Amino acid sequence: MNTGRTIFAQLMDFLPLDEFRRCVQRYRGEYKVQSFSALDQLLALAFAQLTGRESLRDIEACLRSQQSKLYHMGFRGRIARSTLAYANEHRDWRIFADFGQFLIASARQLYRDEPFAVALAETVYALDSTTVDLCLSLFPWAQFRRRKSAVKLHTLLDLRGSIPAAVYVTGGQVHDVNLLDQLHPEPGAFYLLDRGYIDFARLFVLTQACAFFIIRAKQNTQFARRSRQSVERGCGLRSDHTIRLTGPKTARLYPAPLRRIHYLDPEKRLDLVFLTNNFLLPALTIAELYRSRWQVELFFRWIKQHLHIKAFYGTSENAVKTQVWVAVTMYVLVAIVRKQLHLDLSLYKILQILSITLFEKTPISLGFSDFNDEALNNNNRNQLPLFGL
Repeated sequence: MNTGRTIFAQLMDFLPLDEFRRCVQRYRGEYKVQSFSALDQLLALAFAQLTGRESLRDIEACLRSQQSKLYHMGFRGRIARSTLAYANEHRDWRIFADFGQFLIASARQLYRDEPFAVALAETVYALDSTTVDLCLSLFPWAQFRRRKSAVKLHTLLDLRGSIPAAVYVTGGQVHDVNLLDQLHPEPGAFYLLDRGYIDFARLFVLTQACAFFIIRAKQNTQFARRSRQSVERGCGLRSDHTIRLTGPKTARLYPAPLRRIHYLDPEKRLDLVFLTNNFLLPALTIAELYRSRWQVELFFRWIKQHLHIKAFYGTSENAVKTQVWVAVTMYVLVAIVRKQLHLDLSLYKILQILSITLFEKTPISLGFSDFNDEALNNNNRNQLPLFGL
């Protein structure tokens, strides 16, 4: 069935192109466009992400070297760096953002039954951000400090499967806590937050929406203890108190009781204090839930290592957001392919194979069948794993 088709073309078959066309129409992405379509742009940037291209010139040279195969890979327009640069600058990035969100929803359905470190039926999210430093003279729209620019990638990660539920791209000047305003709290879900997200007015919104949060407490938080629960000190717990905030401002912003749990991590010897609005789960489960928040840190490190969001193919805000969303789309696409083809390989290994086999003409499932897992593990013992894949 796939005889004569490249692995790249077979991989792109997993993309719901009808939905992509609807996204293009929604934002008039091909208004007065004669040759280089939105799909051509998506395919070119997808190729760049999967093969690690460093620049527009690099993308152009590699694709033109395979000119005879481009039509069968889905390309219809002529590949030129000037054309791709213009598309990145001017074609609305929301096309790729909406398409990425559609793929995210599909991937979350596939991974909804994935095992989780904590025996919990509810959805658990981790919210965090990572910063990509930029040159101020080239990216003035993202000025972060007096002599520095940066882009922030804010991610709400569904820890069951490590699939990003929501992604927000902002300039470095946007404070993390502002992203709480973008959330649509899911009743019954847990949100794991670091201290940078402490804003008791916004946290109270989560409580009112019947969602739960677990957040690191600041040392200067003023509170009064109302009651205490006994804890098993042998597993790292030090205290489990019900409290009320007593600060002049915080008591007004968060008038409901909170639970304060003091935990000493036995592995890293970290002294941790959590605040949560959940009074039903055991204190140790609360601590274990927060420890699983580190999956979002692994996600950021993984995507920076293996997808290209540190070297940009354009300097405008539109170009940067387009590239970030295509990178996220490729991450999610590989996760979908892994699940649908029942591959027992990590995303890292799948990407490594794809990076050197995209132009081969063989059924995609066979492209992974002769993979020597032991050899790659011996060569990449220091590579960062992600969600045990």
